[in-house]
Amino acid sequence: MKNTKYKKELPTLDLEKVLSVDEAVEMVTSQPKRKFVESVDVAVSLGIDPKKSDQNVRGSLTLPHSLGKDVKVVAFVDGEKATEAKSAGADFIGTDELLEKYKDGNIDFDVAVTTPSMMKVVSKLAKVLGPKGLMPNPKSGTVTENIEKAVKDVKHGQVRFKTEKEGIVQGTIANSEMDKTKLTENLNSFMAEIKRLKPASSKGIYIKDIYLSTTMGPGYRIDVSQF
Repeated sequence: MKNTKYKKELPTLDLEKVLSVDEAVEMVTSQPKRKFVESVDVAVSLGIDPKKSDQNVRGSLTLPHSLGKDVKVVAFVDGEKATEAKSAGADFIGTDELLEKYKDGNIDFDVAVTTPSMMKVVSKLAKVLGPKGLMPNPKSGTVTENIEKAVKDVKHGQVRFKTEKEGIVQGTIANSEMDKTKLTENLNSFMAEIKRLKPASSKGIYIKDIYLSTTMGPGYRIDVSQF
């Protein structure tokens, strides 16, 4: 919850007013700065039925500009793939020893990657990683033969997203220190990917609402007609 001082410093605005992308970005970047670097998040309400598996929107996107934060990556691989993971900057690499390390739920990473052949091994941690949303998945690009690219993409600033309750998709696309141009380009790339993933069975209005916000700030409503 924002404190009173922070609320008073916020730009005056009707938070239900529909803004252009430029206006929303301006509001986000002109907010009073906190003592930490906030994430900039986008929430998109989609006209889909999240109860239908063929309408679930899920994916990943390597943004044009890095999120500027350190992402801890674990690679469940061995042999040549372990060498690839190391050269790409993976923080933790291994197989059986990592299964033992994480079986009790003591997680010290943000993203896990692996190869298709190793999924049978990683699946032993399903009860631990699944509830935390950390299980590698082909749709998010974290189950792949190209381990080097997967690690580099995640380290650079890959946003991963999936349909939540009520058909909402959310993702972190920037940080509060990013300039307007880079923030806008990241937002546009995210929205382009959401549009590309529109389910064939989805009828009617696909993109219903878009809100842009920072970690502790209000949500600014964006005019969906721009997308």
